[in-house]
Order: sequence, then C-alpha cells, then structure tokens
Amino acid sequence: MAFGTRSFTIFATALACVASGAFAQGNYPNRAVRVVVPSSPGGGTDTLTRRITPAFSQRLGQRVVVDNRPGAGSIIGNELVARSTPDGYTLLMGISTLAILPSTYKKLPYDALTDLAPVTQTIAAPNILVVHPSLPVTTVKELIALARQQRGGLDYASAGTGTNPHLSMALFLSMANIKMVHIPYKGLGPALVDVMTGRVPVVVGTMLSTLRHVRSGRLRALATTGTKRSSALPKTPTVSEAGVKGYEVTQWYGLFAPAGTPGPIIDKLNSAMVGALRAESDKFARDGADAVGNSPEEFGRILKAETGKWAKVVRAAGVKPR
Repeated sequence: MAFGTRSFTIFATALACVASGAFAQGNYPNRAVRVVVPSSPGGGTDTLTRRITPAFSQRLGQRVVVDNRPGAGSIIGNELVARSTPDGYTLLMGISTLAILPSTYKKLPYDALTDLAPVTQTIAAPNILVVHPSLPVTTVKELIALARQQRGGLDYASAGTGTNPHLSMALFLSMANIKMVHIPYKGLGPALVDVMTGRVPVVVGTMLSTLRHVRSGRLRALATTGTKRSSALPKTPTVSEAGVKGYEVTQWYGLFAPAGTPGPIIDKLNSAMVGALRAESDKFARDGADAVGNSPEEFGRILKAETGKWAKVVRAAGVKPR
C-alpha cells in the first residue's frame, strides 16, 4: 500500500525523532551532568558525592556538578530529580531516607519506587552515636541513665524529621525505653555544628560526615549502629554490644536518575559510577564505609526491601506520619 503525502510526512518525522533520540543517547554525555544532593554541605551525602565526583567525571568524560538542595528531610532534592527531564543530565545521590519517608509522611510529591530509576548503590556504612565532650557520659548505658534522670529530657539533633539519622535515634530511644527531645535540622551538616558547639548534646551521625569530628576530639563516640564494629573505630562498641541488644541500622547511599531515562544512559552511568567506586574503595574503607557498586536491578530490589523494613521500624518506634 502506497503512502500518501501526509502519511509519508508523519512517518519521516517519527523516524527522525527515533534517530535523533538514538543519536543523543550514543553521544551522551555531551555537556555537564548535575548530581543533586538533597542535604546541606558538610553532611554524609555531600561528603560522599564530592569525594566520588572526580573519578565519576573522569569515566563519564564530562564535568560533574554537585548541587545541594536541602530541606524537608531530603524531600525537596528528591522531588527535583523525580520531576526532571529523563535525559541523564540531572541525577540524585539518594540516601536510605528514601525508603523511610513513605512511612513518615502521609503524602509525598513523588514515589521513589516509580518516579526514580536506580543506577547503583554507592556506599553502605553504619551511623555513629555521638555526644558533645562536655556531656558527662562515656558509654551508652551512662547516656541512658542520664536521659532517665533529666525531667525535661535531653535534646538530640537530627538531619531532619524522617531521615535515617532521626529514625536511628527514634529506634534507639524506643528499644532503650527512654525519652529525648527531637531537634530537627535541614541536613546533618548544621546539626553536627550545633552539637560540636554544645548547643545540643546528642546526635546520631553518618560515618562519612561524623568520623573526622570524632578523630579530632570535637565529638565523643559512644557506639556505632552496625551489626559489627567498624574497622575505622575498632575500640568503639556497637549499640547492641553496649547494652541495647538487637539494635542495628545501616545507612546506604545510591545514584538515581529520573524514571524514563533510556536504558543505554542508565548503563553508561552505572559503568562510570561502579568504576569510580572500585577506584576509590580503599579511601572509603579508611572512613568506615564499604563501596558497593551493584546493578540497577539489584539496587532496585534493595530499595523495595528497605521500604518494607522501615515501615515496620517506624510503626515499632511510634513515629506518627505527618
């Protein structure tokens, strides 16, 4: 059957669009790539992203720009990427809070499972329970005892309501059967600043953002939150070892693109980031973090499993959805 003039024009236009899309993917990236960090400078996500960016940029063959978008416990930055054009030029360095937020908010402006495309998990690490050195405690049991003595309750800082550090502390309080007063911040960076200056005495911090302050003496580590002691702090017990049996929380980070990003672009991003992680793995290990670098499919399964896990933790900790 012969094409009419109009049919031929439509066919030619469609063919040109397909060819153009394939050409664009084949030449990706041909300009700078932006990685959105949904927290303030100085936090664990920001530290990780800036540390891995040079190796990632080298393997992509383009400049990689870090764009901090803090606020609402990482929701602002997450939504920005979820709503971005799926062309591989706007990415998200997501954190395990992505799997927590659906249980701590009644409604989110995006769905992490459907609006974001996993690229690869980057890092996994425990958190650290730390206090200001002036607080008269050196162990988890002493902190629990002091909290029970305080009528108004000790204050504790967090990276924001519903974040992994917040839920880490909420789970600790629930399992230790104590109460403290939650002081949320717009990211872990400013929360750590206020703990180091003594304005707030307690915080659970990520390994990547908190360890250097423990090593400098500006913060005192009481315990780490993993299932085993961190190689970066071998003398510091886990929370479970220190008296709250069965307690365990791990913080993970991972690279995401907007849903709908073409497969070849996801594959190129995955290859570049996995290569960068392998090159930098020793540096992360010295800071108590494990470089991961898995497939998009594996990371997607982890996100789904973590979302279910944290829903149970949130209910057990008694955190009310906002």
